[in-house]
Amino acid sequence: MKENVFDVLMYLFENYFYDVEAVQPDREHLESELFDAGFTRTEIRKALDWLDALASSRELPLAGPCRPSIRIFTEAETGKLDTECRGFLLFLEQAGILAPASREVAIERMMALDEDELDLDTLKWVVLMVLFSQPGQEEAYAWMENLIFESPTQLAH
Repeated sequence: MKENVFDVLMYLFENYFYDVEAVQPDREHLESELFDAGFTRTEIRKALDWLDALASSRELPLAGPCRPSIRIFTEAETGKLDTECRGFLLFLEQAGILAPASREVAIERMMALDEDELDLDTLKWVVLMVLFSQPGQEEAYAWMENLIFESPTQLAH
C-alpha cells in the first residue's frame, strides 16, 4: 500500500477532526491505530509533525487590517503549486474566504507535504484543515466546506 502524508491527514480529518463527537485519543493510541490501519510509522510521524506545525500556527495573528497586495510565489512554490492552485488561492482571498495570514499558513502547509506536485483537490483539503484549526474562522470554514462538497465545475471570476 503506497500511502503518503496527505492520506494519513485525510484519515485523521475524516475520523477525528471532522467528527466533533468522536473521542480524541492520545498520541500513542492514535499512532497505534494509524499503524493498524496500514500506514507506515514514517508517514504517521510526518503527518503528526505536520499537524503539530499547523497547531502552532494558531498562535499567529490572523486578524488585522488587510490592504490589497500581490503575492509573489517563490520558484519552489511554483514548482509544487501549479497555476490552477495559485489561481484558486487568489480566488479564495478575493472572495473573503482566506485572509492573507491564513493563505500563508495554507501555502506553508502545502509546501510541507512530501509531494513533488500538488493538485487542486489537495489544496482545497489543506485550506479546509487550516481554516478548521484557526479560531474565529467558522464562516470561512463553512464556505470552504461548501466549495469542496458542492464541487463546482467552474468558478466565476
